[in-house]
Amino acid sequence: MTAVSDRLTVGLAQIAPVWLDRDATLAKVVDWIARAAAAGCGFVAFGEALVPGYPFWIEHTDGARFESSLQKEIHAHYLDQAVQIEAGHLAPVCAAAERCGVAVMLGIIERPADRGGHSVYCSRVHIGADGIIASVHRKLMPTYEERLSWAPGDGQGLQVHRVGAFTVGGLNCFENWMPLSRAALYAQGENLHVALWPGNLRNTVDTTCFLAREGRSYVLAVSGLMRKQDVPAGSPAAAMLETCPEILADGGSGIAGPDGKWVIEPVTGREELLVATLDHREVRRERQNFDQAGHYARPDVTRLVVNRTRQGVASFLDEGTL
Repeated sequence: MTAVSDRLTVGLAQIAPVWLDRDATLAKVVDWIARAAAAGCGFVAFGEALVPGYPFWIEHTDGARFESSLQKEIHAHYLDQAVQIEAGHLAPVCAAAERCGVAVMLGIIERPADRGGHSVYCSRVHIGADGIIASVHRKLMPTYEERLSWAPGDGQGLQVHRVGAFTVGGLNCFENWMPLSRAALYAQGENLHVALWPGNLRNTVDTTCFLAREGRSYVLAVSGLMRKQDVPAGSPAAAMLETCPEILADGGSGIAGPDGKWVIEPVTGREELLVATLDHREVRRERQNFDQAGHYARPDVTRLVVNRTRQGVASFLDEGTL
């Protein structure tokens, strides 16, 4: 590798969604991809569940009440605004990635047809600079109240992708605390890890540097924003306005280097494109004394088995395939 190819400029787009409005939020994502390209980025990442937004209403509207008409109405609206990849909803983002020559990692609420089309998954999508969707990872286990809205995913999207000199992987929110999920990415050579969060400094301030030090990799913690003012008055979820705080997600995006030190310390309270140029040489330097999937591994003693089959409820054998 040459000194030039070792370097990759990355952007973290810390933005608020146009909450529960898929098309408007996607248009905002396209705009921030263009901003990242103008800043010289070859890769840009967005927060967890950004399109069309995180289900903040659950905590603030008695979300666990069974047979609640309000919860049913909000859920129906959430499904209506969720992303169906097979319907082409991400086409504008893919076109922007290709047009700008920027690889993109984006957090979405996915409503996949291959699971019937009436449940939603917290998914992270990797789109190459060629505009092609390379992988879709559905969050393995929704966290706490998220289970009242999101379905559990599978391992199909536990994949990494080359972006310049780097091998990029990503996990959603509390998945970043799951050592076996991280190990699945380490085993594939990950050296640039994206931790997607819905927002809040409390989620990123302690974990980011530790994950970077453990992985001897760069870690991009990318968060969204959500303020009371971002809740549209006409939304079925506007009932949360009576009890929710002024700030529901304050950001906290930042970047840590392979030595576990901050490259960009967490930023809170505002929309911002955080930009840094990463040097792959720093990964190689830190792997000198610890490489968790290489010289420090003992696969003869401990090994991880990963099922990357896309899960479904039926497998059909039609006439002619028996």
